[in-house]
Amino acid sequence: MSAARSDKGVKLARGVQKLLVDMGYDSLMEVNLRIRRRVDVMGINDKGRIIIVEVKSGPADYRVDEKWSDYLEFCDEFYFAVDADFPRDLLPETHGLIIADGFGGAIARASSDFNLNAARRRNVTLRFARIAARRLLETENPLQEKFNVF
Repeated sequence: MSAARSDKGVKLARGVQKLLVDMGYDSLMEVNLRIRRRVDVMGINDKGRIIIVEVKSGPADYRVDEKWSDYLEFCDEFYFAVDADFPRDLLPETHGLIIADGFGGAIARASSDFNLNAARRRNVTLRFARIAARRLLETENPLQEKFNVF
């Protein structure tokens, strides 16, 4: 996650990623969607199902964020991820809930199935793959200029 993210938010996101691995998903933090919004954690499994998780480090973080509803049309499942002390009554009961910490997480409430359409699924899957490949290249060759690949 970006440097502006709180340590708590980063730990929660890592716990979410560990949970997603246990569920059979590979994931990335901070994935940019084509609508110029960045999701905290996105996962994809071998069947192409896409999960988006919005990490909330505290009540103030939730109260100031109105962009999360834009994510619903880009996933099959949507979850909020919070720690055990977060006041759950602040979160809408209509979406999934993950309770997490830096070591893992658990689904406290299942998500609805948004049945992502095929064209959007293809777009999101390709974006996910390209972001993952770009990050791998940057990790393997940190001195490589961002867009000057060859």
